[in-house]
Amino acid sequence: MAMASSLAPPSSLHLPNLKPYFTRRSLLLASTTSLSLPSLSSAASPPPPNITITDRVFMDFSLCPNYFLPNRTLGDTISTLCSDSTLLGRVVLGLYGNLVPLTVSNFKSLCLASSSDSSSYKNTLVHKIFPGRYFLAGRQGRPDKGEVRPPHDLPRNTETVDPKAFELTHSGPGIVSLSLSENDDDQEIKLDPSYRNVEFLITTGPGPCPQLDNKNIVFGTVLEGLDVITSIASIPTYQPSERIRQFNDLAEFFGDERAQNARAIWNRPLTTVYISDCGELKVAKPSLTPSLP
Repeated sequence: MAMASSLAPPSSLHLPNLKPYFTRRSLLLASTTSLSLPSLSSAASPPPPNITITDRVFMDFSLCPNYFLPNRTLGDTISTLCSDSTLLGRVVLGLYGNLVPLTVSNFKSLCLASSSDSSSYKNTLVHKIFPGRYFLAGRQGRPDKGEVRPPHDLPRNTETVDPKAFELTHSGPGIVSLSLSENDDDQEIKLDPSYRNVEFLITTGPGPCPQLDNKNIVFGTVLEGLDVITSIASIPTYQPSERIRQFNDLAEFFGDERAQNARAIWNRPLTTVYISDCGELKVAKPSLTPSLP
Protein backbone atom coordinates (compact mmCIF):
# COMPACT_ATOMS: atom_id res chain seq x y z
CA MET A 1 0.00 0.00 0.00
CA ALA A 2 2.86 2.35 0.81
CA MET A 3 4.55 1.60 -2.52
CA ALA A 4 1.35 2.30 -4.47
CA SER A 5 0.84 5.61 -2.83
CA SER A 6 4.45 6.58 -3.57
CA LEU A 7 3.96 5.98 -7.33
CA ALA A 8 0.86 8.18 -7.61
CA PRO A 9 1.59 11.70 -8.91
CA PRO A 10 1.11 14.51 -6.52
CA SER A 11 -2.23 16.31 -6.77
CA SER A 12 -0.51 19.65 -7.20
CA LEU A 13 1.35 18.53 -10.38
CA HIS A 14 -0.16 19.90 -13.64
CA LEU A 15 0.93 20.29 -17.28
CA PRO A 16 1.67 23.77 -18.61
CA ASN A 17 -0.93 25.44 -20.97
CA LEU A 18 0.73 25.13 -24.39
CA LYS A 19 0.02 28.02 -26.81
CA PRO A 20 0.34 27.77 -30.61
CA TYR A 21 3.54 29.23 -31.95
CA PHE A 22 3.41 31.23 -35.21
CA THR A 23 6.18 33.08 -36.93
CA ARG A 24 5.78 35.98 -39.32
CA ARG A 25 6.97 33.71 -42.17
CA SER A 26 4.32 31.07 -41.51
CA LEU A 27 1.54 33.66 -41.39
CA LEU A 28 2.68 35.19 -44.71
CA LEU A 29 2.86 31.75 -46.35
CA ALA A 30 -0.64 30.84 -45.16
CA SER A 31 -2.17 34.08 -46.45
CA THR A 32 -0.58 33.81 -49.92
CA THR A 33 -1.60 30.16 -50.24
CA SER A 34 -5.24 30.92 -49.48
CA LEU A 35 -5.30 33.74 -52.05
CA SER A 36 -3.66 31.74 -54.82
CA LEU A 37 -6.02 28.75 -54.68
CA PRO A 38 -9.18 29.35 -56.77
CA SER A 39 -12.50 28.18 -55.45
CA LEU A 40 -13.97 25.05 -57.01
CA SER A 41 -17.21 26.83 -57.87
CA SER A 42 -15.52 29.56 -59.91
CA ALA A 43 -13.27 27.08 -61.72
CA ALA A 44 -16.20 24.84 -62.69
CA SER A 45 -18.51 27.55 -64.09
CA PRO A 46 -17.91 28.28 -67.82
CA PRO A 47 -17.75 31.88 -69.03
CA PRO A 48 -21.08 33.33 -70.23
CA PRO A 49 -21.72 33.58 -73.99
CA ASN A 50 -20.36 36.72 -75.64
CA ILE A 51 -23.48 38.60 -76.76
CA THR A 52 -21.71 41.80 -77.71
CA ILE A 53 -23.54 43.43 -80.62
CA THR A 54 -20.99 43.76 -83.40
CA ASP A 55 -23.27 44.65 -86.32
CA ARG A 56 -26.61 46.36 -86.90
CA VAL A 57 -28.87 45.72 -89.87
CA PHE A 58 -32.36 46.98 -90.71
CA MET A 59 -35.34 45.36 -92.39
CA ASP A 60 -38.40 47.20 -93.67
CA PHE A 61 -41.58 45.11 -93.68
CA SER A 62 -44.52 45.97 -95.94
CA LEU A 63 -47.95 44.64 -96.89
CA CYS A 64 -48.77 43.92 -100.54
CA PRO A 65 -52.44 43.70 -101.60
CA ASN A 66 -51.78 42.53 -105.19
CA TYR A 67 -49.31 39.67 -104.94
CA PHE A 68 -51.78 36.77 -105.12
CA LEU A 69 -54.15 38.30 -107.69
CA PRO A 70 -55.18 35.81 -110.42
CA ASN A 71 -54.33 38.15 -113.31
CA ARG A 72 -50.59 38.24 -112.62
CA THR A 73 -48.31 37.35 -115.54
CA LEU A 74 -45.33 35.01 -115.67
CA GLY A 75 -42.73 37.77 -115.33
CA ASP A 76 -44.37 39.48 -112.37
CA THR A 77 -42.40 39.67 -109.11
CA ILE A 78 -42.91 41.39 -105.79
CA SER A 79 -41.12 44.51 -107.03
CA THR A 80 -43.56 44.86 -109.97
CA LEU A 81 -46.74 43.78 -108.19
CA CYS A 82 -46.25 45.62 -104.91
CA SER A 83 -45.50 49.15 -106.06
CA ASP A 84 -48.43 50.43 -103.95
CA SER A 85 -47.58 48.43 -100.84
CA THR A 86 -48.16 49.70 -97.29
CA LEU A 87 -45.11 50.05 -95.05
CA LEU A 88 -45.51 48.36 -91.67
CA GLY A 89 -42.29 49.79 -90.28
CA ARG A 90 -38.57 49.29 -89.82
CA VAL A 91 -36.94 46.69 -87.58
CA VAL A 92 -33.33 47.16 -86.41
CA LEU A 93 -31.47 43.97 -85.55
CA GLY A 94 -28.34 43.68 -83.41
CA LEU A 95 -26.11 40.73 -84.35
CA TYR A 96 -23.76 38.67 -82.15
CA GLY A 97 -20.72 38.54 -84.43
CA ASN A 98 -18.33 37.36 -81.71
CA LEU A 99 -20.51 34.43 -80.69
CA VAL A 100 -21.42 33.03 -84.14
CA PRO A 101 -19.32 34.89 -86.76
CA LEU A 102 -20.17 32.63 -89.72
CA THR A 103 -23.93 32.83 -89.15
CA VAL A 104 -23.78 36.62 -88.77
CA SER A 105 -21.54 37.03 -91.83
CA ASN A 106 -23.87 35.01 -94.08
CA PHE A 107 -26.93 36.84 -92.78
CA LYS A 108 -25.29 40.22 -93.42
CA SER A 109 -24.31 39.14 -96.92
CA LEU A 110 -27.94 38.59 -97.86
CA CYS A 111 -28.96 41.88 -96.24
CA LEU A 112 -26.37 43.78 -98.28
CA ALA A 113 -26.66 41.90 -101.58
CA SER A 114 -28.36 43.51 -104.57
CA SER A 115 -31.96 42.44 -105.13
CA SER A 116 -31.37 42.46 -108.90
CA ASP A 117 -29.43 39.17 -108.75
CA SER A 118 -31.99 37.54 -106.34
CA SER A 119 -29.31 37.01 -103.68
CA SER A 120 -30.88 39.36 -101.15
CA TYR A 121 -33.57 39.17 -98.50
CA LYS A 122 -35.07 42.25 -100.16
CA ASN A 123 -38.39 41.51 -101.90
CA THR A 124 -38.77 38.12 -100.20
CA LEU A 125 -41.78 36.90 -98.25
CA VAL A 126 -42.56 36.25 -94.63
CA HIS A 127 -44.00 32.88 -95.59
CA LYS A 128 -45.11 31.40 -92.26
CA ILE A 129 -46.55 32.96 -89.10
CA PHE A 130 -47.13 30.92 -85.95
CA PRO A 131 -49.31 33.08 -83.68
CA GLY A 132 -47.90 33.65 -80.23
CA ARG A 133 -44.54 32.10 -81.16
CA TYR A 134 -42.54 33.23 -84.21
CA PHE A 135 -42.56 33.89 -87.95
CA LEU A 136 -40.35 32.48 -90.72
CA ALA A 137 -38.66 34.39 -93.57
CA GLY A 138 -35.86 33.86 -96.06
CA ARG A 139 -37.17 30.65 -97.62
CA GLN A 140 -34.92 29.43 -100.38
CA GLY A 141 -36.25 28.87 -103.90
CA ARG A 142 -37.64 30.84 -106.82
CA PRO A 143 -37.31 34.65 -106.72
CA ASP A 144 -40.57 35.06 -108.68
CA LYS A 145 -42.34 33.36 -105.74
CA GLY A 146 -40.81 35.74 -103.20
CA GLU A 147 -38.05 33.32 -102.21
CA VAL A 148 -34.31 33.94 -101.92
CA ARG A 149 -31.50 32.45 -103.99
CA PRO A 150 -28.22 32.61 -102.01
CA PRO A 151 -25.00 33.37 -103.92
CA HIS A 152 -22.92 30.37 -104.94
CA ASP A 153 -19.87 31.65 -103.09
CA LEU A 154 -21.66 31.89 -99.73
CA PRO A 155 -19.44 30.08 -97.19
CA ARG A 156 -20.65 26.83 -95.68
CA ASN A 157 -21.85 27.42 -92.13
CA THR A 158 -19.96 24.94 -89.94
CA GLU A 159 -21.52 26.46 -86.81
CA THR A 160 -24.63 24.34 -87.45
CA VAL A 161 -22.71 21.38 -85.96
CA ASP A 162 -20.96 23.32 -83.19
CA PRO A 163 -22.62 22.80 -79.76
CA LYS A 164 -21.39 26.22 -78.57
CA ALA A 165 -23.53 27.92 -81.23
CA PHE A 166 -26.70 26.64 -79.54
CA GLU A 167 -26.05 28.07 -76.05
CA LEU A 168 -28.52 30.99 -76.23
CA THR A 169 -32.22 30.35 -75.72
CA HIS A 170 -35.38 31.80 -77.23
CA SER A 171 -36.27 33.52 -73.99
CA GLY A 172 -38.84 36.04 -75.24
CA PRO A 173 -39.98 38.19 -78.16
CA GLY A 174 -37.48 39.68 -80.60
CA ILE A 175 -35.00 36.80 -80.73
CA VAL A 176 -33.40 36.35 -84.18
CA SER A 177 -32.43 32.78 -84.99
CA LEU A 178 -31.16 30.70 -87.92
CA SER A 179 -33.97 28.27 -88.68
CA LEU A 180 -32.73 24.68 -88.59
CA SER A 181 -35.39 22.49 -86.98
CA GLU A 182 -38.19 24.65 -88.41
CA ASN A 183 -36.65 24.99 -91.89
CA ASP A 184 -39.17 24.16 -94.62
CA ASP A 185 -37.03 24.45 -97.76
CA ASP A 186 -37.92 21.88 -100.42
CA GLN A 187 -36.09 18.57 -100.13
CA GLU A 188 -34.80 18.88 -103.70
CA ILE A 189 -33.07 22.14 -102.77
CA LYS A 190 -31.61 20.67 -99.58
CA LEU A 191 -30.08 17.76 -101.52
CA ASP A 192 -28.10 20.16 -103.71
CA PRO A 193 -24.37 19.98 -102.74
CA SER A 194 -24.18 23.78 -102.89
CA TYR A 195 -27.16 24.23 -100.52
CA ARG A 196 -26.72 26.91 -97.84
CA ASN A 197 -29.40 27.41 -95.21
CA VAL A 198 -30.40 31.10 -94.98
CA GLU A 199 -33.93 30.82 -93.57
CA PHE A 200 -34.39 32.67 -90.28
CA LEU A 201 -37.06 33.21 -87.66
CA ILE A 202 -37.94 36.00 -85.24
CA THR A 203 -39.85 35.23 -82.07
CA THR A 204 -43.00 37.31 -81.60
CA GLY A 205 -43.84 36.58 -77.97
CA PRO A 206 -45.43 37.24 -75.63
CA GLY A 207 -43.63 34.36 -73.93
CA PRO A 208 -40.52 32.27 -74.57
CA CYS A 209 -40.26 29.46 -77.14
CA PRO A 210 -38.38 26.64 -75.36
CA GLN A 211 -39.30 24.20 -78.15
CA LEU A 212 -36.80 26.06 -80.36
CA ASP A 213 -33.89 25.84 -77.90
CA ASN A 214 -30.86 23.65 -78.75
CA LYS A 215 -32.23 23.23 -82.29
CA ASN A 216 -31.77 26.69 -83.85
CA ILE A 217 -28.88 29.16 -83.68
CA VAL A 218 -29.68 32.45 -81.93
CA PHE A 219 -27.51 35.12 -83.54
CA GLY A 220 -29.21 38.45 -82.78
CA THR A 221 -31.99 40.43 -81.19
CA VAL A 222 -34.46 43.17 -82.12
CA LEU A 223 -33.12 46.55 -81.01
CA GLU A 224 -35.91 48.70 -82.49
CA GLY A 225 -39.29 47.96 -84.02
CA LEU A 226 -40.71 45.32 -81.72
CA ASP A 227 -44.12 46.84 -82.43
CA VAL A 228 -43.61 45.91 -86.10
CA ILE A 229 -42.91 42.32 -85.05
CA THR A 230 -46.15 42.34 -83.05
CA SER A 231 -48.07 43.67 -86.06
CA ILE A 232 -46.74 40.84 -88.24
CA ALA A 233 -47.72 38.30 -85.60
CA SER A 234 -51.32 39.58 -85.63
CA ILE A 235 -51.82 38.98 -89.39
CA PRO A 236 -54.41 36.20 -89.94
CA THR A 237 -53.07 32.91 -91.31
CA TYR A 238 -54.53 29.85 -93.01
CA GLN A 239 -55.47 27.26 -90.41
CA PRO A 240 -56.89 23.92 -91.64
CA SER A 241 -59.92 22.41 -89.99
CA GLU A 242 -59.56 19.47 -87.62
CA ARG A 243 -60.96 17.11 -90.24
CA ILE A 244 -58.34 18.20 -92.80
CA ARG A 245 -55.62 17.67 -90.22
CA GLN A 246 -56.87 14.14 -89.53
CA PHE A 247 -56.94 13.28 -93.24
CA ASN A 248 -53.45 14.72 -93.62
CA ASP A 249 -52.11 12.64 -90.72
CA LEU A 250 -53.68 9.53 -92.24
CA ALA A 251 -52.17 10.27 -95.66
CA GLU A 252 -48.74 10.77 -94.10
CA PHE A 253 -49.11 7.47 -92.22
CA PHE A 254 -49.62 5.64 -95.53
CA GLY A 255 -46.66 7.43 -97.12
CA ASP A 256 -48.59 9.77 -99.39
CA GLU A 257 -46.19 12.55 -100.47
CA ARG A 258 -49.12 14.90 -101.06
CA ALA A 259 -49.52 15.24 -97.29
CA GLN A 260 -46.27 17.19 -97.03
CA ASN A 261 -47.22 19.40 -99.98
CA ALA A 262 -50.59 20.18 -98.41
CA ARG A 263 -48.99 21.27 -95.14
CA ALA A 264 -46.88 23.83 -97.04
CA ILE A 265 -49.78 26.30 -96.98
CA TRP A 266 -50.58 25.87 -93.29
CA ASN A 267 -49.83 29.01 -91.22
CA ARG A 268 -49.32 31.03 -94.40
CA PRO A 269 -50.39 34.68 -93.90
CA LEU A 270 -53.61 35.58 -95.70
CA THR A 271 -52.16 39.03 -96.43
CA THR A 272 -48.80 39.20 -98.20
CA VAL A 273 -46.11 40.56 -95.91
CA TYR A 274 -42.58 40.89 -97.26
CA ILE A 275 -39.17 42.51 -96.70
CA SER A 276 -39.33 45.63 -98.86
CA ASP A 277 -35.81 46.81 -98.02
CA CYS A 278 -32.80 45.79 -95.94
CA GLY A 279 -29.23 46.87 -95.32
CA GLU A 280 -26.56 47.68 -92.75
CA LEU A 281 -26.61 50.53 -90.25
CA LYS A 282 -23.25 52.13 -89.57
CA VAL A 283 -22.98 53.61 -86.08
CA ALA A 284 -20.33 56.34 -85.94
CA LYS A 285 -20.47 56.79 -82.17
CA PRO A 286 -21.94 54.26 -79.77
CA SER A 287 -24.53 55.56 -77.36
CA LEU A 288 -23.03 56.73 -74.07
CA THR A 289 -24.47 55.99 -70.67
CA PRO A 290 -26.11 59.18 -69.39
CA SER A 291 -24.40 60.65 -66.33
CA LEU A 292 -26.23 62.10 -63.38
CA PRO A 293 -25.85 65.85 -62.78
